[in-house]
Amino acid sequence: MGHTTQPRKILLPITGTVLVAHALALWGLPQLNPPQPADAPIVMETRMVEAAPPPPTTPAPKPAPEPAAPAPKPTKPRPAPKPPAPAPAPAPTEPEPESNQPPAQDTQAQQAPETEAPAEVPPPAPPPAPEPPAEPPETNGADTARPIQVTPAGGAPLPPGTVLPVSLPNSATLEFNASGQVKGFQYSAGAQLQWQHDGQYYQARQSISMFLMGERSQTSEGLITPSGLQPLNFSDKGRKNQSASFDVASGKARFSGGTADAAIADGVQDRLSVFLQLSALIAADPGKYPPGTLIEMTASSARSAARWQFRVGATEALDLPFGSVMALRLDKLPGISGNDQRGAVWLAPAMQYLPVRIKLTQGQDDFVDLQLKKYSPAPQ
Repeated sequence: MGHTTQPRKILLPITGTVLVAHALALWGLPQLNPPQPADAPIVMETRMVEAAPPPPTTPAPKPAPEPAAPAPKPTKPRPAPKPPAPAPAPAPTEPEPESNQPPAQDTQAQQAPETEAPAEVPPPAPPPAPEPPAEPPETNGADTARPIQVTPAGGAPLPPGTVLPVSLPNSATLEFNASGQVKGFQYSAGAQLQWQHDGQYYQARQSISMFLMGERSQTSEGLITPSGLQPLNFSDKGRKNQSASFDVASGKARFSGGTADAAIADGVQDRLSVFLQLSALIAADPGKYPPGTLIEMTASSARSAARWQFRVGATEALDLPFGSVMALRLDKLPGISGNDQRGAVWLAPAMQYLPVRIKLTQGQDDFVDLQLKKYSPAPQ
């Protein structure tokens, strides 16, 4: 008994020692490597926590400065409002100092050429249509109160009061090709002479129509007397409208333009009827007007009256747009009325001595030339 208790006493401490050793093995092992397992979970947890919050915190402040950055950018366009300030500059503010004049004067100076430009467009345009026979500027001539005077070739003038028979051509319409030159400008145009009478009254109208330049016309109206045509009114319509009226009873020709009255007498003609009066005189008795005969009469425009003198020439063959025509030539002589206007008229016997060509010249270069293109007698 004593032996059994003693070994048990020995075994008890050993067993306790073994148990303690096992307990230390079981509980002490984790303590041998505490830093590794403890650090690992702590590091992982702290990194997860710290990494997550910084991203939201850092981007939050960054967006605030980013809108601030665009804010300075609009400040850069603020000089852009300065262009509105130069905007007046494109309006002619800068040219004004170049003119060394106040702005008001500059704008007027700029407007002036603009107004002149349209005024200069017409000046380059061709001059106004010439008068059917070119007419020089005149004042009333001398001796305009005398009647028609005829001087046979190589002889003395016929006595005053000599009856000069007349034979008026029948009514007709004559069309012409017109050409000429006025102040260096050459032109071509169409012209027409309308001649009508009923034995008591007459009307003659001659017109020239030019492309882009309009029409210029002369009209003569009056009575038919034993001495031929007696004009009452004469009008000249073109760039300006002018007229003249004739009162043979009072011996006055009056003009619309304010020119002084002219003294006239029986036998006065206007610038259109004068050619038809020549036709009537020669058609009545061609033998009384041999070459060299002078025929003188007062011819009035819408501005003044003057003495015109014609010298009968020879019969000539004309090559006209109408065709070949024989015509008696009468030359208008210059000098009687104090101007250098000269010219000629050709009267065709086959057409009752109506004018088939009229040419008048003024100065060295200006002229008008009408040549018959078509002859249309009025039905009888």
